[in-house]
Amino acid sequence: MAEITAQLVKELREKTDAPMMECKKALTEAQGDITLAEELLRVKLGNKASKAASRIAAEGMVAVHVAGSVGAMVELNCETDFVAKNEEFVALARGLAQLVVEHDPADVSALSGLVLEGVAVESVRKALIGKIGENITIRRFVRYATTAKLATYLHGVKIGVLVDYAASSDQVGKDVAMHIAAYKPVCVSRADVPAELIEQERKIFAAQAAESGKPAEIVAKMVDGRINKFLAEITLLGQQFVKNPDETVEKMLKAHSASVHRFTLYVVGEGIQKREDDFGAEVAALVKGSEPETPHK
Repeated sequence: MAEITAQLVKELREKTDAPMMECKKALTEAQGDITLAEELLRVKLGNKASKAASRIAAEGMVAVHVAGSVGAMVELNCETDFVAKNEEFVALARGLAQLVVEHDPADVSALSGLVLEGVAVESVRKALIGKIGENITIRRFVRYATTAKLATYLHGVKIGVLVDYAASSDQVGKDVAMHIAAYKPVCVSRADVPAELIEQERKIFAAQAAESGKPAEIVAKMVDGRINKFLAEITLLGQQFVKNPDETVEKMLKAHSASVHRFTLYVVGEGIQKREDDFGAEVAALVKGSEPETPHK
């Protein structure tokens, strides 16, 4: 039987985008014939979508699309960073963002029912799972329709920002979007911070300040100071501007007679428990598993 080497497994994976285990099995069945193994994979991978659905998809990409005064941002997830770079995966993410702009779906289920290049989105997704062998999920999307301006910023494909703003200069919008990606504010202004969040932080700060043993009026001032610092840190307007830390974003906007109405920040996989993989160890284990055992003497 032909030796199933790591290089052979890697070559078949690059040709088919199939998981390494499937590549190894196909090569074993084909006795090392990579052409035959590729044919076997094309037949077998059609039923992978249902098996992959239960696996964690915490990698992926953010895609944005803007058409005039309407913009959208979509997060599409997969299991590995390797697949996130796949051309068909990237095309699907970008196509989804365009569909959101054009059709304004109510939710992910509605988006999945739309048609992308003549095929239902859900069918495209399942077909891609079958080909690649990884779970692929549409996690979330946002759509803005505005009478003002829209700005977007992508840091690679892992962080995406969509901003609805008003300004005479487009550069202001670009700068704000970039700032949001870097500093990750929770909301635009103090007025947008939920009262329960402020109260929760106040209780924590009060308990900490009380341990100082200082008079009540001093403790109250300490708590107020901590709350003000907390609000400045989590609100866009209160943060120090990324391009000029000597001024706040609020001050920068006022200098340009600009304002920010709303924004959305997506970080791929944020809040999802990620799977820890050792790619090298996986390859080694697969190759080792394909080697015949040495007979005992």
